[in-house]
Amino acid sequence: MQLSDNTTVAPKPVAVAKPVERKPPKRVAEHMRSPSIKDALSGKSEKDKISAVARHEAYTQVSEVKEFTVEALAQKWNDFLQKIEDRPNLQSTLSKVPRLEADYKLILEIDNSVQDDLIGSIKPELVTWLRKELRNSNIQLVTLITETEKEKIIYSDSERYLEMLKQNPSLELLKQRFKLDFE
Repeated sequence: MQLSDNTTVAPKPVAVAKPVERKPPKRVAEHMRSPSIKDALSGKSEKDKISAVARHEAYTQVSEVKEFTVEALAQKWNDFLQKIEDRPNLQSTLSKVPRLEADYKLILEIDNSVQDDLIGSIKPELVTWLRKELRNSNIQLVTLITETEKEKIIYSDSERYLEMLKQNPSLELLKQRFKLDFE
């Protein structure tokens, strides 16, 4: 800037506002949260929340051994599936009812180790729930990874022809009569 008497005045620096850094809200530990109105209205209370491991230990100490049938097991198994309908992967994995062996051992056949890990995350809760509902503290759940033999996938025309020939041997006569060649 220039004044009328040829003196120059330096412009004043303009203060630029720095953007305010917003930090994400801190997560509060589960045990430090205040009660939730939503949970209270839906019937959930903080008193009822016990970890799966604590429930497992509590029901393991109970020495109740009541007989149960395979039908009762299937019914309670399906009831548990209804509880976890918000987890479709786990629900699909547990869709097969385990077979009952001696000493109340439940053998659940699964397809791969990913399913085994998925079941491992909920196993204490599942076993505890079954023990409580069936009134038998000797219930044990064992997962068994079974290998399933996959069918051969047919890619080429000659492979398709051979597969069709197995189903209908008179196809060879048709091929000869019309002089067809698939190779």
